[in-house]
Amino acid sequence: FQVKSDNGKTIWNTEDVPEESEFDDTWDPREQPEYQMLFKQCVGTEDVFFGMSRKDPSTACCEDMVIKIKLPETKYSDITLDIQDKVLDLRTPKKKLLLHLPYRVNSKNSKARFLSEEETLEVTLRVSRKFDFINFV
Repeated sequence: FQVKSDNGKTIWNTEDVPEESEFDDTWDPREQPEYQMLFKQCVGTEDVFFGMSRKDPSTACCEDMVIKIKLPETKYSDITLDIQDKVLDLRTPKKKLLLHLPYRVNSKNSKARFLSEEETLEVTLRVSRKFDFINFV
C-alpha cells in the first residue's frame, strides 16, 4: 500500500483531514455549556391513526433538529452563533460550543430564540438529506 502525492513536501492529503475540522479550536479555555439535542417530526392524523405515510419514530424520519443550550448569566447580545452544513459554533464571553452535527442541515432555514427566563438558547435546524423528497412526499 503506497500513497502517491502530487507534491513531495506535503505531509498529508486533504482527504486525511476530518471534515469541518477548521472550526476546532483546542486552545480556547472557555468551558462548554450544557446542551440537549432533540429531534422533531411533523405528523398528522394520516400518520398517527392510519399509518398512510412511510414515517416511523426514528431520527431518520425527523425534519428538524432542536438544540437547547443552557447559557446561565448570558445576555442575548453576547451570543455569537454560526451555523454551517455540519457544524454549530456558539460563542459567548464565558462559554464555547463547537458541535459537529449528526446530519447535514439547511442553515438558511434555521431559527434561534433566546429564552431569557430559562437562560436557554433554542436552535431549530432543518435537516437536509439527499432522499427526503422520496421519504416525505
